[in-house]
Amino acid sequence: MATIIRMPEVLAGSEEAAIQTWLVTEGQQITVGVPLAEVETEKATVEYAAENEGTLLKFLVKEGVSVKVGDPIAVIGAQGEAVDDEPSAEPAEPAKPAEPAEPAKAEETEPVAIERVEPVETPNTSTRQFTSPLVRRLAKERGVDLSSLTGTGPGGRVVRADLDRAPAAASAPATVATGTSEYTDIPHTGMRRAIARRLTESKSTVPHFYLVADCRVDALVALRKSANETASVKLSLNDFVLKAAAAAFLDVPEANATWGDTAVRRYSTVDMSVAVAIDGGLVTPVLRSVEKQTLTEIARNVADLAERARAGRLKQHELEGGSFAVSNLGMYGVTEFSAIINPPQSAILAVGLAQQQPVVDDGVLAVGTVMTVTLSADHRVLDGALAAQWLAAFVKRIENPVSMLV
Repeated sequence: MATIIRMPEVLAGSEEAAIQTWLVTEGQQITVGVPLAEVETEKATVEYAAENEGTLLKFLVKEGVSVKVGDPIAVIGAQGEAVDDEPSAEPAEPAKPAEPAEPAKAEETEPVAIERVEPVETPNTSTRQFTSPLVRRLAKERGVDLSSLTGTGPGGRVVRADLDRAPAAASAPATVATGTSEYTDIPHTGMRRAIARRLTESKSTVPHFYLVADCRVDALVALRKSANETASVKLSLNDFVLKAAAAAFLDVPEANATWGDTAVRRYSTVDMSVAVAIDGGLVTPVLRSVEKQTLTEIARNVADLAERARAGRLKQHELEGGSFAVSNLGMYGVTEFSAIINPPQSAILAVGLAQQQPVVDDGVLAVGTVMTVTLSADHRVLDGALAAQWLAAFVKRIENPVSMLV
């Protein structure tokens, strides 16, 4: 029996996406794990892999067409099996006696198979420029004239990458004067809406609490300087932070867990997200098995994730999972801040600037390098004492960096 493949929620909180490129062809034999398509969302382009096996019988969505998460995009089944031209967008239900069809709302019944990459009329010419609804909407939000772009997609279609390469609109949004105040309305982008929705959900459903600690990092700064004199890959302070966090989970494994509907799930490996600022927002790709990686491997892998995040080339699995995240704003001069947990993760560590300040050593006033960190924790998973144990283990590791090398 044929299986409907539906548009996946490749990024948490995403409501729609577009097939940027199909990586398979109709009639091709598919196995589980084979990359099916590059799926484009408002945050990134990720690779979606097959979760079923069989023959790819039919594409239901063309490249560049934006559809809702859960809508049918393809059909997999036995070779030669017949496929309906317009399968229902609703999930399959048990068979019922046939009833006369009744009119329904267009958005509920409009088959995705008939959506098209629509043409955009170019002013003052007879050229018809094809692009997807998603690209058209993003162009409108950014103030980019699509007629000024040269499409690199199939048939000259303007794709997301063409839009990302385009310069921002030269004209600023209109400024409005009202009473004694002036203001400028900046239209919400899809990414800003997704971030707002996701973080509002987090703050309203996850019981946050916060723990703050000051770390003496003089030894860490010295070790980093020494290592970078000969290292093939330059190490950042954040690489040490990630390594120390992973080591702290080895010291306090009970903290490496997330909340579920029926159970607390405890993990045997340390997978953590790294916040990466991109144009118009941020993404949080996941670094896997950090506890097994050397500092050099961490530095190389983080740089790779950050580069591909900014280019919109992350894969789906790189944006899923993890129990913990690190957000570092120290490079911007921020000394201390609190971060919002990204569900389903249970904690996030906010890292501030490492700076020299007065300290007391054995009753003697001195100058030391101090870095303030703030742990935001989900109280459903981590009680105060457990979170404090983890933070103490982190501080011990970061203040004794040699312990991370052995």
